[in-house]
Amino acid sequence: MKKILANVNGTPVTEADVDEFLLGLGQRGAAYNNPEGRKAILNQIIGDRLMLIDAKRNLLEADPAFKAELAKMKDRLLTSFAVEKVVSAVSVSDKEAEEYYEANKDKFMTGESVNASHILVDTEEKALEILAEINAGKSFEDAAKEYSSCPSGKEGGNLGDFGRGQMVPEFDTAVFEMNVGDVTATPVKTQFGFHLIKLNAKNEPSVAPFAQIASEIKEGLLGEKRRKAYESKINQLKILYPVDMML
Repeated sequence: MKKILANVNGTPVTEADVDEFLLGLGQRGAAYNNPEGRKAILNQIIGDRLMLIDAKRNLLEADPAFKAELAKMKDRLLTSFAVEKVVSAVSVSDKEAEEYYEANKDKFMTGESVNASHILVDTEEKALEILAEINAGKSFEDAAKEYSSCPSGKEGGNLGDFGRGQMVPEFDTAVFEMNVGDVTATPVKTQFGFHLIKLNAKNEPSVAPFAQIASEIKEGLLGEKRRKAYESKINQLKILYPVDMML
């Protein structure tokens, strides 16, 4: 049972109430999921409970303005519920997604990419000293582990695969002009410092594997099928309930 945090006119406010409020905040809730934030939410819940008690005591439910607003809210809620009933029956099978993939492979091309490693230092002089060590036989990976200020140094400087435009311009230009296995002949200067770059591999443009994008395809197809289901229902309703456009 959740811990009771307060009582408002005899009704408990529990940790579960705070958790539910946090959940309702969506992504913003993460910023309040701490002692100070949860206390602020507790005070908000208490304030809401007090306002509700007072509103009922003063018979605000009978206020014509409230009744009108309640009717509008009910209509909006009922409309949303009806729409969801129409589109919720729509689904996309794995087979449908795969058939779409096979028929539209040109839409799932990945651009040219490379796999590279780098060593980042503060000065050109330091970079040249390290380059001399590498040219003398020291492995690039060992040099990266020893000298690089980038977190990738722990992994021998490896940055993994990346496409054009994902790195700063100076780095991007240098790495895509290199040959596999090469190390830059001179340090490359960027806003972060001086880089020595090693090109490990080049990957030509290719079609993304179905498994990699299956969920994306299914989501897109589902959205399209839901839209068509909604439009079909609206067209049916226009026959039952005539619509006269005045434009």
